[in-house]
Amino acid sequence: MWQNRRVLVTGHTGFKGGWLSLWLAARGAHVHGFALDPPTTPSFHEACGVAGVVADDRRGDLRDPAVLDDCLAAARPEVVFHLAAQPLVRRSYREPLETFDANVMGTARLLEAARRCDAVRAVVVVTTDKVYDNREWDWAYRETEPLGGADPYSASKACAELVCESYRRSFLATGGIRLATARAGNVIGGGDWAADRLVPDFLRAVTAGEPLAIRAPRSVRPWQHVLEPLSGYLLLAERLLESDRFAEAWNFGPAEDDARPVGWVVDRLCGLVPGARWHRDGADHPHEAGMLRLDSTKARQRLGWRPRWGLAEALARTIEWHRAWQDGADMAAVSLAQIEAFETAAAAARREAA
Repeated sequence: MWQNRRVLVTGHTGFKGGWLSLWLAARGAHVHGFALDPPTTPSFHEACGVAGVVADDRRGDLRDPAVLDDCLAAARPEVVFHLAAQPLVRRSYREPLETFDANVMGTARLLEAARRCDAVRAVVVVTTDKVYDNREWDWAYRETEPLGGADPYSASKACAELVCESYRRSFLATGGIRLATARAGNVIGGGDWAADRLVPDFLRAVTAGEPLAIRAPRSVRPWQHVLEPLSGYLLLAERLLESDRFAEAWNFGPAEDDARPVGWVVDRLCGLVPGARWHRDGADHPHEAGMLRLDSTKARQRLGWRPRWGLAEALARTIEWHRAWQDGADMAAVSLAQIEAFETAAAAARREAA
């Protein structure tokens, strides 16, 4: 499906974008990347040498339309995966205007550039599970639930969903471009060094020999390994190339049992790393949702997608990756081996289902 196909990944220097670019290149795609410099040091992009596996490792800002147009003109992608964003809730409180500019207007500018490029046939815009108007209820959110967002990050991603719906109806459908949005859960995996994320914070605390301070140990999130939603994005893009029936919003969340409290996840991490420990942070912090679950029934029924690695496997694979990096291993090879293991598990599950 992906052999020799021209693909643009925005945000390829980030955590999810780096994994996606590596996976696409392994499938034989001509991957063109467009992003700012890696957001952290170290980074997945540098650790795995992503620049060496993509056809074009281009730096640029979504807020510069001319640079974006040049990128699409050079890449001439058939498929666009839009992951470039300001992705952190707590940073959005410090930088609200920058967050809205990157996540809302950045998405609009990307769609404008895509509709000016006659090669583009399918676009997958990645948003977040936090686009829903969170009511703190116990059941999972479906794609038909109202959008909203108390914090600037969540609100900006909900706005991005509205931008996509407008462009889909006003321009792209009649222009022959099929656009879908994808909403994933709290993603974990090797190569994430972002601030204010649970697993990177845990690993930094372990390295420093300090206990991890947890803001809200009872908060429930839909945890999943990074390869889970990425497999959904790839499948969704394939379906978009086949039919416009899939040009809409999709949830790609974990199994119901893998929506777990933060404290539960940290306890399991401590069980994997001897000497690790944590305590509750009693300081005041900006508001974050307490309960969040995703309903992925639609993706299971209409796309045939389902999660393959449970949370225990996801945590073990994350620690495995990090230890390999600490040992100086070839991290591209390690990452590709995990991708192969994931694909093997997916193929076995399909055979069982048949």
